[in-house]
Amino acid sequence: MNTTRNDLRVLDLFAGPGGWSEGLRLLGLRDVGMETDAAACATRTAAGHTTIRADVAAYPTKPLIGKVAGLIGSPPCQTFSAAGLRAGDTDQALCHQALDDLAHGRDTRHALRKACTDPRSLLVVEPLRYALDLTPEWIALEEVPAVEPLFAHIARILRAHGYMAWLGILNAADYGLAQTRRRCILLASRTAPVTPPEATHSKFAEPESLFGPGRLPWATMTDALGCPFADVITRGEHEGGGTRFSTTAPSWAVTGRARSWTLRVGNRERSTRRTLDQPAPTLLFGHALNDVSWYDDHGTAVRRLSVKEGAILQGFRPDYPWQGSRTKQFEQLGNAVPPPLARVLLAGLTARVALEVAA
Repeated sequence: MNTTRNDLRVLDLFAGPGGWSEGLRLLGLRDVGMETDAAACATRTAAGHTTIRADVAAYPTKPLIGKVAGLIGSPPCQTFSAAGLRAGDTDQALCHQALDDLAHGRDTRHALRKACTDPRSLLVVEPLRYALDLTPEWIALEEVPAVEPLFAHIARILRAHGYMAWLGILNAADYGLAQTRRRCILLASRTAPVTPPEATHSKFAEPESLFGPGRLPWATMTDALGCPFADVITRGEHEGGGTRFSTTAPSWAVTGRARSWTLRVGNRERSTRRTLDQPAPTLLFGHALNDVSWYDDHGTAVRRLSVKEGAILQGFRPDYPWQGSRTKQFEQLGNAVPPPLARVLLAGLTARVALEVAA
């Protein structure tokens, strides 16, 4: 049986809780996500996203040939992240070798994985394996900035196989997210030139000029958290006492004292601190889960960041159905692609390819 346009799908490798999927949903499209973590799969299912629970590295590509029009990949970043042990730095040479071997039709992943300091490092090469085997019309990859050399290697290989590609570091705050989250992005297409999306925001407002449209100032935590919560308690989570201020009012209505309420990520002296009238820093959890907390204007710890607050700062809708323990929910949050960023990254790629993804 021949594959028709309606049979073509978007395949989301390392799909997590559904950041890319939510971005596609905003565009009226859907994907099939591949994910191994049980809690992330449960979250995706509760959110209505089609999911295959499987190990991306072990899954065969042959059954998917001719069925994938778009390929998305956000390999696990723990081994390359500044918040981790950075084993990926040691393993980069092995990852480069695996990429070269795949480009020449040799699958040496099994042997190279055994040689890695952290076997997870080699997961970064999986999107190339799928891309070369499935030849999708477009590709979108996302990772921490430290992976840029490996993504540049992938881009060179894709160009040698007929793709047009763009690679760069983007800040999610430049696209309306209330978080200065920097990530390495690789976009590729077999059908049209690829360029990064135009930024809509900047650190300071930019008026419209002869050279282009203006840009709004970066969104703040007050902008993001003002809608879903009636008020914020500045003295813990207890029933009575404490100081409350409205977050449903515009940002300018928040008092000067409340503006100094600070989100701190990490417990070190140099941990990142941002006040409510700024965007959040990159949200990192994992081992530092209990160190992402609110502090009052006296520098006293108030309470930990809630899952709902973290989700909103990551660009998810307030009622997103997170599953699993509190630790697992935060882990999913920290690893997810912000849906607003996913939407702008995918808009150009999917617009050039007239996909008809079955509902």
